[in-house]
Amino acid sequence: MKGDYPYGERRILSQLPNVDFDSFGSLEFVDPANIKPEEKEQARQALAAAREAMLSGSYDMVVLDEVNLAAAWKLVELDEVVRLIQDKPPNVELILTGRQADTRLVQQADLVTEMLKIKHPYDKGIKARKGIDY
Repeated sequence: MKGDYPYGERRILSQLPNVDFDSFGSLEFVDPANIKPEEKEQARQALAAAREAMLSGSYDMVVLDEVNLAAAWKLVELDEVVRLIQDKPPNVELILTGRQADTRLVQQADLVTEMLKIKHPYDKGIKARKGIDY
């Protein structure tokens, strides 16, 4: 969903011990006004992989990056994300990230955080800085 930018989380997570990192979808930005069938299929596969990991007994934590936005844009069915939360084993931390979290997801969650940018150097034309922003 984020496009073909070399996001730091991809690089650092792949280097950490005891961390598995899977990425689904293309490296192009998703246009919410023009969702392609293959984008929906890739998102469905991502949700299925998350469910499998969550229920496998192999992981203490499963993170679904940008799943809230995927549900808001109808890339994945909201009911499927709700069911994933409901089926979560007690010993697994399930973390859902992304903007536009549906109220049903917020109600199901134990912890909800909303980050609000007040001011950012990018607003003054300062590009992302290595070691600070990535």
